[in-house]
Amino acid sequence: MSNEEQLQAEANGFRKDFQAILAEVGKVIVGQAGAVEATVTAILCGGNVLLEGVPGLGKTELVKTLSRVLDLDFNRIQFTPDLMPADIVGTNVMTADGSGSYRFQFRRGPIFTQLLLADEINRATPKTQSALLETMQEGTVTTPGETFTLEQPFFVLATQNPLEQEGTYPLPEAQLDRFLFKVEVPFPERGELNEIVARTILRAIVPVAKIVDGPQILAMRRILDKVVVADPMRDYAVRLVLASHPQSELATARVKRFVAFGASPRAAQGLIRAARVQALASGRAHVGFADLRKFAREVLQHRIILNYDGQAESLAVAELVAEIVKETPEEA
Repeated sequence: MSNEEQLQAEANGFRKDFQAILAEVGKVIVGQAGAVEATVTAILCGGNVLLEGVPGLGKTELVKTLSRVLDLDFNRIQFTPDLMPADIVGTNVMTADGSGSYRFQFRRGPIFTQLLLADEINRATPKTQSALLETMQEGTVTTPGETFTLEQPFFVLATQNPLEQEGTYPLPEAQLDRFLFKVEVPFPERGELNEIVARTILRAIVPVAKIVDGPQILAMRRILDKVVVADPMRDYAVRLVLASHPQSELATARVKRFVAFGASPRAAQGLIRAARVQALASGRAHVGFADLRKFAREVLQHRIILNYDGQAESLAVAELVAEIVKETPEEA
């Protein structure tokens, strides 16, 4: 078998597993197909996800279901204003051995897992939010005198409520940039809401099967690295990011008027990573323009900072992203 045939066979296997994961999660999560696909895509390419939506839309249930379908260790942290960094990463406690001698021993916090649900992350203070920064980027936890490496794969799936802002602390830009995707969870339609209510009334328990596990997810990531990204595809991703910067010649008129800061280099990397998953999910071993556009909104919208005029106009950043995608040509 040639290298090309082997890569195509791996792409077909990736597509099969990807569709199986979506189908299994869909047994529990009613509707929300777009949010489920985006979340699974981010996980498979090693990214963290910020889920935004009003209460009761199944964000927490989605994360719990993913932990079972992907067979990953799961911990949940409910973020509150009085939560401290030590409540997340752990702390040193004094213990006594058999001889009566005392010593400090590090007691691990809930961050030592594989799939971490940071529920209502914007309710904790910036000091506590910052406890996740190193882990989300490096996969490590540093304590006085020692650095721990977390078991891979490791993901942070955080939720936040866009409506109730009293008593919340907006995530700083450095924290937002470490989320590969920001996924908006929409309110269900009439048929979907009927199904949700019917299930809760009947208290029906829907069993789900394990589709892949941690080592298989890491193997799927290695397949991603083989997906061909031609120079024009890479340049298109770069131009999409540059078009979000008001000082760039590629920026649209509204970006120049309403944006203070554009997306970071991580956005270009994220577009390509997500596009590779999309290509494999379609059974292809090469990235196309449509693959890069697929998750442009999820990658860019939380990385674009509006200026005073944009905030005064209550401009939706997602609209700017759609405009950027529409007006950025495929050919330079």
